Amino acid sequence: MDRRIISLWFPRLASERVLRAQPVDAPFALTHTQSNTQKIYCLNALAEGFGLRRGMGFSDARVLCPDLQTRLANPVADARFLQTLARWSGRYCPWVGVDGDGLVLDVTGSTHLFGGDTAMLLDMQARLDRAGLSHKTGLASTRGAAWALARYGSAPLDALPVAALRLPEDICNGLARLGVKTIADLRALPRITLARRFGAGVLLQLDRALGDQPEPVSPQSETPHFAVRMTLPEPIGLISDITLGLARLLARLCETLAVQEMGARRMQFTARRVGMASSQIEVRFARPMRDPPRIAALFARGLEKIDSGYGIDQIRLEAVEVEKLPLRQITHHKAKNDDHLADLITRLGNRVGLENILRHHPADSHIPEKSFMAVPAAYTEPAPGGWFISAPRPLIIFPAEPIRATGPQPPKYFIWRRMSFRIAQATGPERIAPEWWLENPDWRSGLRDYWRVSTREGRRLWLFFTPQNPGWFVQGEFA
Repeated sequence: MDRRIISLWFPRLASERVLRAQPVDAPFALTHTQSNTQKIYCLNALAEGFGLRRGMGFSDARVLCPDLQTRLANPVADARFLQTLARWSGRYCPWVGVDGDGLVLDVTGSTHLFGGDTAMLLDMQARLDRAGLSHKTGLASTRGAAWALARYGSAPLDALPVAALRLPEDICNGLARLGVKTIADLRALPRITLARRFGAGVLLQLDRALGDQPEPVSPQSETPHFAVRMTLPEPIGLISDITLGLARLLARLCETLAVQEMGARRMQFTARRVGMASSQIEVRFARPMRDPPRIAALFARGLEKIDSGYGIDQIRLEAVEVEKLPLRQITHHKAKNDDHLADLITRLGNRVGLENILRHHPADSHIPEKSFMAVPAAYTEPAPGGWFISAPRPLIIFPAEPIRATGPQPPKYFIWRRMSFRIAQATGPERIAPEWWLENPDWRSGLRDYWRVSTREGRRLWLFFTPQNPGWFVQGEFA
């Protein structure tokens, strides 16, 4: 039986994924940052009509197309969408793999189920057209040839450019300098010369496209689905019965998570009422978890709000988001990690949002207000090694507020926020220079000389003087 390989290429996958949810009848592109420059990541057909292309600088693209609408690219969401398409392609054959920004299908032995090669391709193309996805297909007896036909047209293989062999750009440029432009030109060269000049990889890709070297299609492994359910012989309605059912589901689900060394970051409990209506409770965790008693305690508050109606006849528990949680060995040399803080963050986060509970992390900057950043506590660990501070910093830092004073030495008396202060002790100065390589409007006054002052009124303040543009300011307060 002749081998049959289909290559599916989606040239506008990322942009069309976004436009499927929110259509835009205008030139549209996704951008990303590469080498500190914002560049075009993917674009629609209207934007391509203005001469825009992938990899172009965003500023150049706006010159060519002032009406260009853009959004930030999300490669993770694009990968998930491609995985969804891979599962959809399983209707044609079981051997489906992801190949860059496309798919590869080994349909050997299954084309007759759709009426032959041509009928299968037409069915595939029609369904993708209805889904609004731009696509190009290639069908050949080898994976390399199918890939080349999908991306470079349905010409004979020898007539295609050498880039159709999936060769690196530098090798293609080197071959072009020798006048080798097509696969036919490449095949005419002595193999030993090619291997010596460009490496064995060129010959391997050529042999794969011609079928002289095997190149199997490795199907994507199915992502484990962590969900359990229980259908009840008689409807239940008491909170105690629902709690008992949840405990049984948790034991089964957490056992499965432990086997896979995974932990849940988000769980959803669904109680189906008689009449097919259902109630749902969702709990998000500050840390990956698979400890049934701790998880059950976090669900307790939500279970009290379930409306059982005429009774609940089915319950379901699903770990919607999971993360790696490897097994840990507990010995007397290393105490067990304290999970109380994580549980507290979880309880508070399910009320106000996990993203709203923040912790401070040190940042790589000597500017006081930029020396730390606020990050969600649920998705970060405390800073390793603690904080290293060359000089004491105030408990509260706020935007600089001017006060009336003259001279480089701290004033003995000043008014701040309509309150009068007399300085009892001043320590300093600590000179801090601006980051000249960054544009920061707050530091346009130049150097700053910081002083720690204790006032007779009991307030301990952080003052600074700007010698290049004389003036005094208050920027923080110590405990």
